[in-house]
Amino acid sequence: MVSPEGIVGVFDRAADTYDDVGVPWFRPIAQGLVDELAVQAGERVLDVGCGRGAALMPLARAAGPTGSVLGIDLAPRMVERTARDARDLPQVEVRVADARAPGLPPSSYDVVASSLVLFFLPDPGAAVRTWAQLLVDGGRLGVTTFGPQDERWEQLDALFRPYLPPAMLDARTSGRRGPFSSDEGVAQLLREGGLTDVRTAHRTVEAVFRDAEHLLEFSWSHGQRAMWEAVPEPEHERLRRQVSTAAEQLRDDSGRLSFTQQVRHTLGRRP
Repeated sequence: MVSPEGIVGVFDRAADTYDDVGVPWFRPIAQGLVDELAVQAGERVLDVGCGRGAALMPLARAAGPTGSVLGIDLAPRMVERTARDARDLPQVEVRVADARAPGLPPSSYDVVASSLVLFFLPDPGAAVRTWAQLLVDGGRLGVTTFGPQDERWEQLDALFRPYLPPAMLDARTSGRRGPFSSDEGVAQLLREGGLTDVRTAHRTVEAVFRDAEHLLEFSWSHGQRAMWEAVPEPEHERLRRQVSTAAEQLRDDSGRLSFTQQVRHTLGRRP
């Protein structure tokens, strides 16, 4: 597993293109979480690992001008860009803070949301316990993690494996074993964090690419950048050719290049 500090660097370097290469991805994933949390006008909301605002912006719209939404992220460039995007929303604040120790007062939020963050943390159970303590009684916590991936997409990811260090192949974060391999595993993290009424909702998102070059651009624009950066520079062109060739062979019968990804939204309530 890449260290949290290493992940910060990856996302800082990706900030200028993150979720901005013409592939709707993080926004529809985050929107599903926002829908499930059913944020009401006037509520106080925390977005942990807000990135470029995929969940932050719809959370702000739901909470409205009478609510408040704080987005925290450990990547300064992400925070800078997102704060700029949210400058016309007085109910929104964005700041640099650590998801593992946000430094926020307990029992101060009606809703805590975190989309595609929990599996990056070295102790996800401790993180859930920390976030749960930030909720008022009856407050809701929702996290989004990945479910099963399109087998064709897995074929492309497999091309990176010979170059990746063992830590980056951590089974816990890859989803092959551990809490992120099943709905029940993630649900148990929330229960152990002291939450009740835990439930899971599923959605399937689709990434559509114009061509292999577009797919390569997308792969550099988010967390997969860490995989590229683990590949020795002299091997980059060779791997690009391999990925491009494989991608073109994975077009469907109509010539469309697209892949699907299942996501799970796991939600619970502080008693």
